[in-house]
Amino acid sequence: MRILLTNDDGYHAPGMAVLEAIARQLSDDIWVCAPAEEQSGAGHSLTLSRPVRIRQHGDRRWSCSGTPTDSVMMAIGKLMLEKPDLILSGVNRGANLGDDVTYSGTVSAAIEGALAGIRSIALSQVYAKEGMGDSVPFAAAEAWGAKVLRPLIDMDMPPRTLINVNFPAIPAADVRGIRVTRQGFHDYGRSSIVEGTDPRGYRYYWFGLHGIEHSLGHDSDLEAIDDGYISVTPLQLDLTHDASLAGLRSAYTA
Repeated sequence: MRILLTNDDGYHAPGMAVLEAIARQLSDDIWVCAPAEEQSGAGHSLTLSRPVRIRQHGDRRWSCSGTPTDSVMMAIGKLMLEKPDLILSGVNRGANLGDDVTYSGTVSAAIEGALAGIRSIALSQVYAKEGMGDSVPFAAAEAWGAKVLRPLIDMDMPPRTLINVNFPAIPAADVRGIRVTRQGFHDYGRSSIVEGTDPRGYRYYWFGLHGIEHSLGHDSDLEAIDDGYISVTPLQLDLTHDASLAGLRSAYTA
């Protein structure tokens, strides 16, 4: 099984080493193409206004000057002789839960794989404290990663779908199991914008990661993580709201 690894934290991020260790429990045919620098929050963006450059780091290993989407496109379209059988994106430093998946470069790399007709899975490690940087503990992902992935490799998946996996911020031994979930939604009632002043006296704003309330659903990914479970969420790329189609059509034909 040929596996392509990518992420949005960057080629040298600790989570990439964790992801490779997980992947090597499943196959020895591993390829890596990831952004050269951190691209967190890049979403499904594509670099169009400047050239994308590739740097090789060894056999089957590259970094890309662009986004996670660029990295997957370059790997599939230019660097790999044959398409991968599986794309794994992560292990992200931090959660990709609820509607945050729309911002996530980690999830978007898996979206690009799904668009190409390749089985694609995003993996993220939740962490409990802000400001941990590269010291985020990946123990839950390391211990449970291969166990979560094995059933997903053999499962039939509809076209244009992907899987989003999140590991809770607890020791591996305390993980209560794996729960299949729906995508949850956050309550953005409180601001997470941090205001400051730079050394030259100019005001700046920094989007923070705090101040967002969880609106827990009965079977949501947010609830599963809070309960100490690994969440496994199937996502689809068809965003059409089918229930609105009839009403909209009648509005334009009246």
